[in-house]
Amino acid sequence: MPVSAGYVAREATTNLWRNRLMTAAAVLTVAVSLALVGSALLLKQGATNATVHWQHGVNVAVWVNGDASPAQYHAIGAELAQNPLVKSCIARSQAYDYNEARQTVAADEFNATQQSDYPSSYRCVLQNPSDATAVVQQFTGKPGIFGTPSSPTAQIRTMESVIHILQWVFLSVAVVLLLSASVLILNTIRMAIFARRREVSVMKLVGATNWFIRLPFMAEGLIQGLLGSAVAVLVVLGLYWGIGLDTTKTAANQGNLIAQMSMGTWEVAATCILVGVVGIGVGVAGSALAVRRFLDV
Repeated sequence: MPVSAGYVAREATTNLWRNRLMTAAAVLTVAVSLALVGSALLLKQGATNATVHWQHGVNVAVWVNGDASPAQYHAIGAELAQNPLVKSCIARSQAYDYNEARQTVAADEFNATQQSDYPSSYRCVLQNPSDATAVVQQFTGKPGIFGTPSSPTAQIRTMESVIHILQWVFLSVAVVLLLSASVLILNTIRMAIFARRREVSVMKLVGATNWFIRLPFMAEGLIQGLLGSAVAVLVVLGLYWGIGLDTTKTAANQGNLIAQMSMGTWEVAATCILVGVVGIGVGVAGSALAVRRFLDV
């Protein structure tokens, strides 16, 4: 007996409507769990992007006193150039640091200063960003050095730790919810099978094949997983646009964490596709288990 797509779709939607409360519960559970999975993936990708940006940017900034002599200034630059831990350095003048402070310092604080109050600097990229602490210690307290050289190492480690913890929390909760969603889908299919047990018996008597009987029930699980993943994709996209992960990286926002975590369209699309595939997989797996366990054909 041939199976048509129209017959499968019609029977599946009819059964879903009969058990609409269970269907809604299953769809929402799939949606919440997959939204958590998608959020965890976005956090992971964003943390990776920010870390890569910082690792390829300035690892250590060595500040030079504004009243340092030219000899001291060039000696510090020569020592940095000869340091095996340092890959390259860019010299920044007092005027550059003064203009940079205009964008980062509060207006009232900035207006109380003048260009001569700001140090010049060497902005250095290291061979390995993990060596930042050693370079900072090496140049702290040297003649002509203003304060302590700065490095974003602590911020990177803090961000990675927070993101790592959030990922595991999100993924753990998501796994529990995905299992719950699978059970709900299984129960929805079981109720549909029970409601149609006489109809199934008649279909078997008139020669309906096993797949003719099974496919509508399996389609129910597929539809539930698809609807749940569609809602989850909307949540992921809302998170992406809502917190500004679509922000373009520019010189003006280089200190903004969200801007450094931003990602391209293809990265978000890959996350959404994965969420959709997992949702469909959960729906099909739950319905297939129900059919195998409760449908005697």
